[in-house]
Amino acid sequence: MRRVLLILALCVGACLVWLWGFGGADRVAAVAAEGQREAQSAMAQGLRALRAGEPGAFMALMAVCFGYGFFHAAGPGHGKILIGGYGVARRVPMMRLSVLAVASSLAQAVTAVALVYGGLWILGWGRVEMQGVTEQWLAPLSYAAIAAVGLWLVWRGLRKLLPGPGPDGDRARDRRIHDHHTHAHAHDHHGQGPDHHAPGGHIDDPAVCASCGHAHAPSLEQVESVRSLRDALAVVGAVALRPCTGALFLLILTWQLGLPRAGIAGTFAMALGTASVTVAVAVASVGFREGAIMRLVSGPGGLRAVGAVEAGAGLVIALLAGQMVLRAL
Repeated sequence: MRRVLLILALCVGACLVWLWGFGGADRVAAVAAEGQREAQSAMAQGLRALRAGEPGAFMALMAVCFGYGFFHAAGPGHGKILIGGYGVARRVPMMRLSVLAVASSLAQAVTAVALVYGGLWILGWGRVEMQGVTEQWLAPLSYAAIAAVGLWLVWRGLRKLLPGPGPDGDRARDRRIHDHHTHAHAHDHHGQGPDHHAPGGHIDDPAVCASCGHAHAPSLEQVESVRSLRDALAVVGAVALRPCTGALFLLILTWQLGLPRAGIAGTFAMALGTASVTVAVAVASVGFREGAIMRLVSGPGGLRAVGAVEAGAGLVIALLAGQMVLRAL
């Protein structure tokens, strides 16, 4: 498994060099833009076929919407920056980060549906007003939220670099104190010595106390693992604030044609198309971290090295999102 992760890390590194060193990003953006234009044309044809009642028109439209979402995500986007950067910064299991990527895309679809139908039914907005709200307000807010997540990662990384308990120090310290008293209480009542956990009293784990045989400090893996619902909500919410303009166009057009269910279904098909790219980014970022970065930060100073990686990745996220904010204003 480690060899596979190392190969994946090398592939990701080669792709990054191609994207930013040899003009690959511009080529990808051009291909993605052309794919979106073709998908939009096919989407219009699919809607006409669906309205005419042609057999298979609904599934064909869903396939086109999925393709549009794929090409939309393949171009420059804020979701990939956050998911990829977060996967490099924090030690997140691959499946968990993939679920976050799918959840972020689906949440974007929910935002699009809520904006369109809330605007239509409550405010009487049209396409121009909704796109104006998206581009003038929601896009900068989304980018600012992503920048805030990046700065938060920088702060957590710096706290690992500084002497002290670390980003989860208070909870870890309380847990260590609680565990110590619990273990001491158990020893007093059961008369068990420190060697009942390992043959001959020898304990190989450096995080395990030599006197009682229990761990009083979190390991590097425990410190780096992401279990907080707050983390997940921050990532999903930052991406979901800005809905896809293609989804807005589809929802408004299908409402005008009297096909609202097709529009909503197509919006979620777009979200799944987008998720197919962001999940790939999530897998690549975790593979890059586990295959390359974690090899470099192993050793007694591993926690501080991980803090440096987290702070660096957070800084990249904050800078890129800050550029997006400035362009959106």
